[in-house]
Amino acid sequence: MLFTFILVVQAIVAAALVTVILMQRSEGGGLGMGGSPSGFMSARGAADFLTRATTVLATIFVGLSVVLAFIAATRHAGSSIDTSLVGKTAPLSQGAPVQGAGDDGLGGAASAAGNAGESANGAVPLAR
Repeated sequence: MLFTFILVVQAIVAAALVTVILMQRSEGGGLGMGGSPSGFMSARGAADFLTRATTVLATIFVGLSVVLAFIAATRHAGSSIDTSLVGKTAPLSQGAPVQGAGDDGLGGAASAAGNAGESANGAVPLAR
C-alpha cells in the first residue's frame, strides 16, 4: 500500500518536473513564460523561481527513487514457480500435426507414399 502511494507521488513529481523544465527559458526560447517587466514574474524572477522549483522537484524525485528502491529490495513477497502446466504438452509423435505435411506440390502423394514405409532415399518419415 505504501509502495503504491509513493509510486503515485513520484509520478506526480515527475510530471511537475517535466513541466517546470519545459517552462524554463532556454537559448532557443523554450516555452518561457511571459509577464510584466517588474515584480515577481519578471524574466529574472520567473527564472529564479523556476530554477529553485527544478532543484526542489529533482531532489524530491531522487529521494523518492531511493525510497522506492529500498522498499522494493526489502519487500519479501512469497514467490513460487507455477508448475500447473508441467507434463501437459503432447510430444510431436503422438497426434500432433506435422506442419508442412502435404505441402509438397504433388497433392500430398509424396507424403502419403512416405507414410506407407521408407521413402526413396532410405529415410524413415515422421509418424503423424
